[in-house]
Amino acid sequence: MIELSQVIRELRTELYEAIATATGQDLRFEVGPIELELTVAITRETAGGTKIKFWVVDADASGKAGTVTTQRVKLSLEPKLGPGDRRPEVSGRAGERER
Repeated sequence: MIELSQVIRELRTELYEAIATATGQDLRFEVGPIELELTVAITRETAGGTKIKFWVVDADASGKAGTVTTQRVKLSLEPKLGPGDRRPEVSGRAGERER
């Protein structure tokens, strides 16, 4: 299992890589809403205060932990780039403008 925050960080990294590696390509794709559907396990820690964590469950591991309750969660993320909050394109470099 990995933390939900790590999944989102990895998604952000993948989007940045797609933007950076498509330099010079004429064909561009505007990134629209991204929907993630995940199986998550929720844990609660009470040491030093209550803290709840969301863990993304690997498809192979979901049946191995008999004491963990899982839920399906669907997230809709709207990626924005730069101070103008524009939709990113997977072409060129982040921050460059088309001429």
